[in-house]
Amino acid sequence: MKQILVIGGLDPGAGAGITADVKTAAAHGVHALTVVTSVTAQDAGGLRAAMPVPPELLLEELRSAVRDVPVAAVKIGMLGDAATVRTLAAFLRENELGPVDVDPVLRASAGGSLLDGEGRQLLTEELLPLAALVTPNLAEAAALCGFPVDDREAMEKAGRAIVERFGCGAVVKGGHLPGAPFDLVCVPGQAPHWLPGERRMHREVHGTGCAFSTALACRLAEGLNPVAAAQAAKRYLAAAIAGAESATRDPDAPRRLRFFPHF
Repeated sequence: MKQILVIGGLDPGAGAGITADVKTAAAHGVHALTVVTSVTAQDAGGLRAAMPVPPELLLEELRSAVRDVPVAAVKIGMLGDAATVRTLAAFLRENELGPVDVDPVLRASAGGSLLDGEGRQLLTEELLPLAALVTPNLAEAAALCGFPVDDREAMEKAGRAIVERFGCGAVVKGGHLPGAPFDLVCVPGQAPHWLPGERRMHREVHGTGCAFSTALACRLAEGLNPVAAAQAAKRYLAAAIAGAESATRDPDAPRRLRFFPHF
């Protein structure tokens, strides 16, 4: 069984963060080693509170997670603050792990900052140059590139800019645009590759970004190239959303579905 290292925050609703990462990895037959960067209090109303794990404890978590097993890929989600980014970047430079997939979580989907200002700067300066792929949504791509990303032309411009500035590949997720959800894969040395999709669910769901990025890391761990890995991750997410859509037809279903079933 392949092993991936998932690094991120703890969501008490289990819809996003580390818990969602573990469920997604299990659905792929992959074992997830877990490192918590921050403990949060969040629900359908938004982010209530967050407390980063002290750097000393974070470093011990990282060392313990990788001490006895090989790591085929790394997925990074919520970081929280600059000290976390700095500690993690130093650890990755000192340890040879599998390809690193960064989900640049800057804000909670229901509102609330998940990375401070200095942390955002260190993300671009120290962490992204170590990554194989980064998976921003439109708002995150705009924050990374410094210009609005609000249509497919801007998505391609952002993908190319990320490759040029940070030397890593990018999957720019277009799910927040109207119409069919197109995503874009940009990889150094290759032409941009569009991934078409079908809009299946109009009500809000929680944890789609976490599920996609972790599914992508699972496929990278299996040896797929970035384009094939992104295609497979998108198929998994579409199936998960279809399952969530079906569940909401139940009159007893929660107002906001916070998890995806296993496939």
